[in-house]
Amino acid sequence: MAERVSTSANYIAQIEQKNRFPTPEMLERIAAALEIDSPQLFSSGINYDEVIKQFQESFLADIGTAVTEAACAELSDLIKSK
Repeated sequence: MAERVSTSANYIAQIEQKNRFPTPEMLERIAAALEIDSPQLFSSGINYDEVIKQFQESFLADIGTAVTEAACAELSDLIKSK
């Protein structure tokens, strides 16, 4: 989450532990990372399990894309060197 909102893991932990309250801008970034509207962060009608599942799926897809791109680049370099 911290990487997706361009902040530190420590800052996210402080928010989770209610030691800090995020700025409005940070709330927008968190909502965008979770792929929800920012008012939904304060709604009790949120299915958090589904939000977390969507976040995990999106995160894994991003990792898959990064690994695929790195592997293709490495393969391309190997082919060029032969």
